[in-house]
Amino acid sequence: MTLPYSESSNYHAHIYFDQDSLSVVEELVQKVEKLFDVQIGRVHQKLVGPHPKWSCQFAFNSNQADFVKWLDQNREGLSVLVHGCSTNDLLDHTKHLNWLGEPIELNLSIFH
Repeated sequence: MTLPYSESSNYHAHIYFDQDSLSVVEELVQKVEKLFDVQIGRVHQKLVGPHPKWSCQFAFNSNQADFVKWLDQNREGLSVLVHGCSTNDLLDHTKHLNWLGEPIELNLSIFH
């Protein structure tokens, strides 16, 4: 998988889940902690920012593209948004992104 465009070398991956898949995400986070040097955000059991489902953010850089390949192979069918981190959040969440799995419509109203 190719990383989306980014003004910087920094990226976020947001994995989406619900009550039924919470344990899958918690296990996945434990694996990521052991295998990768990425910054792991909270496992949010509420809506945060433009994310329409519960989510957990992973922050990484372009030198860690192998993390995204691993995440794609281990996401257990969950949707993951991968986007660049620039000074324009709207572009990052609409144009400069890739999806692993099924895309989910984001709440873009927070950017207006």
